[in-house]
Amino acid sequence: MTLIIRRYLPDDRLAVRSLHDAALHAVDAHGGRGPWDDDLDDIPAVYLEPGGEFLVGCWEGQLVAMGGLRRIDDSSAEIKRMRVHPEFWRRGFALAILTQLESRARALGVTTVRLDTTERQTAAQALYRAHGYTEVDRHNVGQFRTIDFEKTLGGAAGA
Repeated sequence: MTLIIRRYLPDDRLAVRSLHDAALHAVDAHGGRGPWDDDLDDIPAVYLEPGGEFLVGCWEGQLVAMGGLRRIDDSSAEIKRMRVHPEFWRRGFALAILTQLESRARALGVTTVRLDTTERQTAAQALYRAHGYTEVDRHNVGQFRTIDFEKTLGGAAGA
């Protein structure tokens, strides 16, 4: 079996929210429900309609991975909501989603990608660093210490 990556569909809404909660609880990085999660309630308006992307990864019919690309301006975007269900960690699913989001960003003319993660999400930090992301800032967001990363994209899909 392989991970099937596809664009978000409206019927994915509840599974996306469940995956989000499970992944953050597993690393003690869930801040509870609040307005900071409002984008998950309207993924088409926040990600798709403004020219971004939101991908989900399915394994044997179960939604187990996800990630979004939100436009900042014509040349930059941010990767958001990178999640993999804890039962599926260490299988390369996060890298598969990240690679597809970067490819989509290039196709959209994006040259700079930004993302953030908490200090508690050490596996995510390692993934981003291993794939060309550079730390640009650290700051507090609510109860969490957050690390901001940035990457300049090359012109080719594999760059």
